[in-house]
Amino acid sequence: MNSIIRTILIVISTLILVIGISSYYLYQHFNNELQPVEGKQIVQVNIPKGATIKNAASILAEHKLIRNAEYFTYYIRWKHKDTQFIAGDYQLQQGSSVDDIIFTLSSGDVLRDTVRFTIPEGYTVEQIALKLANEGLVDEQKFLSAANSREYNYWFINEIPDKPQVKYILEGFLFPETYEVNKSATEKQIIDRMLMQFEREYKSEWRSLSEQMGVSIYDIVTMASIVEREAVVDKERPIIAGVFYNRLFSQPAWKLESCATVQYALGKQRDIITFADLEVDSPFNTYIYEGLPPAPIASPGRESLKAAVTPVEHNYYFFVTKKDGTSEHHFSTTLQEHQQNDAKSRGSW
Repeated sequence: MNSIIRTILIVISTLILVIGISSYYLYQHFNNELQPVEGKQIVQVNIPKGATIKNAASILAEHKLIRNAEYFTYYIRWKHKDTQFIAGDYQLQQGSSVDDIIFTLSSGDVLRDTVRFTIPEGYTVEQIALKLANEGLVDEQKFLSAANSREYNYWFINEIPDKPQVKYILEGFLFPETYEVNKSATEKQIIDRMLMQFEREYKSEWRSLSEQMGVSIYDIVTMASIVEREAVVDKERPIIAGVFYNRLFSQPAWKLESCATVQYALGKQRDIITFADLEVDSPFNTYIYEGLPPAPIASPGRESLKAAVTPVEHNYYFFVTKKDGTSEHHFSTTLQEHQQNDAKSRGSW
């Protein structure tokens, strides 16, 4: 009897040992089959709509991104049983772990056939066209032509007056921002996207405020464009806008005398404006002509638009750069104070 029991125990122990060893080697094999494949190549794959986990695993295996489609499927059912893959095109790298691949496909980080670009605040239509052309996104002349058109469906387009002195109808309305568009987007589609952003940024209450001020949206954008080119520090934008409005609404009216408008009249940026430059005969030269220039001189950003419609009320009529590296300004009410601030700024006082 004892010998029978001993035999049974030996058989059971042997079976346990065999099962244990088999399980260990099976686990090792399973684990090895889930190890990252060798290589560092970037591979683009498409997970079609309606594909099951098993379908996706076969696609990954075909592209040599995983070692074993069947084991990959088992692993998901074991560790990530509620996982669902999102259809689309993906860029995956050989050598990625199965968990990284699963995360990418389930998070929907699909490859988009788009391109991003950034338009800085204060750019003119011509600067925008040149920048996008240099980035290979547009034909410069086609873009300029599209920026001189009214064929866009936005409420403010009808607020833009017809003026013979204006080179580009949409000057000032191509909102400066970072955009993502389809690589195949046309010049007109890119401009339409920028106009859409302008409409989003220009708050509805600003329209009421501008009416109370007695100025049109076109005047607001024109004023904002001057503020954009004159100011560097955001907190000063409403103050600088107030200076120009004080001059604009004074009786009798003062010339705005903005160097930024002279730069636009010259058609190019200069580090130093000379007295000869101030005499250029252009309707955009606010040292010669009273009132606002005929059109915006650049694309203003959010803070400049806000400053133009909500200026600070004060008694300043002058400002001059401090020349201390802060890009801030001295503000003054009288010409005498302005001359003193100018001398202080230049270090001669």
